Amino acid sequence: DQFDNIATHTQKGIDFIERFGGFIRDRSAIEVEYALKLRRLVKNYQPKKSKEDEENEFSSLIAFKNVLKEVADLAGQREVVAENLQNQVLQGILLLAKNLREERKKALNQGATLTQSLHTQIGTLDRAKRSYEKAFREAEKAIESYHKADADFHLSRADVEKQRVNMNIRNSQSEDAKSEYANQLQITNKQQQQHYQIALPEVFNRLQELDEKRTRGMKEFIKRSADVEYEVSPIIAHCLEGIVKAADSINEKDDSMIVIEKYQSGFQPPGDIPFEDLSKPDPDAANNSQTHNSSTGLNHMTGKGTTKDKLKKRVGIFGIFTGNKNNLSTDGLKEDFSDLPPTQRRKKLTAKVQELQQKVAQEQAASDGLMKMKGVYEANSMLGDPRTVEEQLNESVNRLDRLRHELLRYQKLLEQANNQSFIQHSPQSNRVIQNGQRSSRHSNGSSNHENSHEDNGEDHPDDAGSLSRSASESSVQQAQNGLNINNNGSASPESGLGTSHTSLPGSGQGSTNEQPMNEEFYEADTPLGTCRALYPFDATSEGSIPMSEGEELQVIEVDQGDGWTRVRRFSSKGWEEGFVPTSYIECTLYA
Repeated sequence: DQFDNIATHTQKGIDFIERFGGFIRDRSAIEVEYALKLRRLVKNYQPKKSKEDEENEFSSLIAFKNVLKEVADLAGQREVVAENLQNQVLQGILLLAKNLREERKKALNQGATLTQSLHTQIGTLDRAKRSYEKAFREAEKAIESYHKADADFHLSRADVEKQRVNMNIRNSQSEDAKSEYANQLQITNKQQQQHYQIALPEVFNRLQELDEKRTRGMKEFIKRSADVEYEVSPIIAHCLEGIVKAADSINEKDDSMIVIEKYQSGFQPPGDIPFEDLSKPDPDAANNSQTHNSSTGLNHMTGKGTTKDKLKKRVGIFGIFTGNKNNLSTDGLKEDFSDLPPTQRRKKLTAKVQELQQKVAQEQAASDGLMKMKGVYEANSMLGDPRTVEEQLNESVNRLDRLRHELLRYQKLLEQANNQSFIQHSPQSNRVIQNGQRSSRHSNGSSNHENSHEDNGEDHPDDAGSLSRSASESSVQQAQNGLNINNNGSASPESGLGTSHTSLPGSGQGSTNEQPMNEEFYEADTPLGTCRALYPFDATSEGSIPMSEGEELQVIEVDQGDGWTRVRRFSSKGWEEGFVPTSYIECTLYA
């Protein structure tokens, strides 16, 4: 008798499992969005790749990259969860809900049919009962009418007979209606019993099974959604272990050593500042003062005068040392890395030598292969024409020669850098004080500048073929031919050399080792100030001069933005002039 309530209950149950399906769908969307945001996070915080960083990566940076990888893997696992929820849970819920709706519809239709049939039979029974009641009342009236007619002596025999016949007809109709009513009652009772005891319980059993199936499916799908998480939990745990492992791999000491190796210059720290006893005469200071006074009297030049105007016309110091800008490598450094500190230069040169050795080995292997191929072709002309490989072999040989020449050049540069490092770290490289006079010791332990220049000339044979030597020799030749010489006998700044010792008349190969410079030659250039050497410097290029730590020199031309300052000094050989790195000196210009 609760068919309608059961129908409502099953409908609510199907709506509930569909709502659970909506929950799984929304959760899957959240998992997808979470994974997408994790991947975007990894992309936004991915460190930019740099060749230098790849060579010297900090352990903290490597650990962070590993963390990003693990987070990306976590994002992938969230995507797996979302996909499994959709394929294994949501699709099952939707399919179950569809089947439940179809089964419920069939059961409700069957129940409605049974109920309608029972109601129809009950209606038939009611009509049969009403017919029986009507026929019974009419039969009673006919009997009553007959009894009245039979007792009435005034009626004729025919009227009485007529009433009797009518009574019999009415009784017969009443009995027929009674029989029909009894028959319909029997049918209705039987159908009603069948309906409530067999047919409708079967419908209810089907609806009960349907509802239990829905409940059981709800249980299974909840467990399946948890199993989806369980399946990826080992991988997620592995990712978390990877994050912890990445954190454990961080070593602060190793990172500190990387920083030290990356930025270690190799320069010796400056020594103690010497005490200058003003009571004792300083020959260098006297000479500098005398030169300054004579130059001022002759030319009336100051740091703000014509000398400064001439400096603006200087082509650039790098025109002497490197010839042109083509000597710069792709990363903006010089090909010989001479603009780097000693330690960093040795590292770059070592890496360059290793790179060239690998290239030489590869090119040698390629050349050997071509030689073998050519020999095979010459032995058997059916395999190929040896002339086809000859051109490639020649090109390979030329490339191999170039690589070997370049390798030899960088090996010499590396050897020089190593020797220079040994000199700077040796005790003899420190400045010494002898009888109140300043002097410097070089690699041979002598304080004679002539010996140091000779050593520089011998230690750098590769400079003979460089562009800087070509530029210097060209300028020297012009100076010897009388070109670019002003009225005072000094080289014009337009020559790109100023008055460096490489462009002086009689300098020969552009070195100060062969002939001392003439003191009168400097009268045209008034010193702009003085400078003190903060670090020792060994001249490795044409146009530069060596200096020892603490040495006092005269500033002839200030730095024009190229990192070099032109200075001069007076030694036992006379005046020496050249360029030194601006970062190696401390200048004091005249007012």
